[in-house]
Amino acid sequence: MVAQRFLTAEQGVEQLLKATPPLHFNGTTKTEWQEWRRRFRRNLVKDLGPSPEALPLEVEVLEEIKRDGYTRKKIIFNPDPFSSIPAYVLIPESASAKNPAPAVLCAHGHGVGKDGAVGIVEDYQKQYAVELARRGFVTLAPDWRCFGERKDRDEWVRRPSRDGCNVAYLAYGYFGYQLMQLNISDGQRCLDYLQSLPEVDARRLGCMGCSFGGTMTTYISALDQRVKASVIVCYLSTLTDALNDRGRGNTCGSQFMFGLRKAGDISDVAGLIAPRACMVQIGSDDTCFIESDALAAFGQLENIYAASGQRDRLVLDHFQGEHEIDLETGITFLETQL
Repeated sequence: MVAQRFLTAEQGVEQLLKATPPLHFNGTTKTEWQEWRRRFRRNLVKDLGPSPEALPLEVEVLEEIKRDGYTRKKIIFNPDPFSSIPAYVLIPESASAKNPAPAVLCAHGHGVGKDGAVGIVEDYQKQYAVELARRGFVTLAPDWRCFGERKDRDEWVRRPSRDGCNVAYLAYGYFGYQLMQLNISDGQRCLDYLQSLPEVDARRLGCMGCSFGGTMTTYISALDQRVKASVIVCYLSTLTDALNDRGRGNTCGSQFMFGLRKAGDISDVAGLIAPRACMVQIGSDDTCFIESDALAAFGQLENIYAASGQRDRLVLDHFQGEHEIDLETGITFLETQL
């Protein structure tokens, strides 16, 4: 008898995907949800690995520009001893120490970094940080590691065709850090900064992002209770679809979560947001995070919210569109929740 052969990583992964991860939520009661939440969160935190040492917030303002309805400041600060975060903070005219506003951490996706969120360049993000600011939100759009001003040189990545975030994931790994954890830590330091602003009501913080921005929104919101409302855009999906045999291979160093499929799936991470408010946006013609797969993942997330007793705090925005933000619906949701 000849043994089955699994010669490639793709074939091996196909076999591994047949197993049901032990912490993939399958309960129905609040007690089951509470026990699952405790176990899954503990497992997630362990697999994310260490956070870097946090430095005191020392923020330098690099420029300040008055725009229509808001002021845009470019800032930079060091979240840890080996990193710097450049970001734009947008403060609406209506916000002040006497009238503090809700704030939204705007998580950019794969591509140009923070510039797309604030309208310096046009992309699928539709300058949503600007539109939120015009509606009364203080917004903060940082560059995640490997993007925007934090993008590595081609010479360091070794060739232009290589994904810089894959190289960064491996490089940081030599020092014991997961790239995902480093970006989550950056996001939490950004929340610290927002809470320090006199124009911000520290009790009303939200997070929103599309694609990789949806990844960051999911993980930051799952792990930081300060986020009271989240909008996950064109990201919710399953690892089965990301790693399937149709040649998609839809993952990268920035979005990679070590060990996730041995415990659960992406919907389980999003499930840690429950019982707080969450909107999931799914585009009908999204070719990156496929509609049918995203809806299946949403069904699993729906089960988690139902078991938590707060099903009404989860909203599906299944819109006609591509890999993009459904802007008005997302802003209205944040206005309602924050």
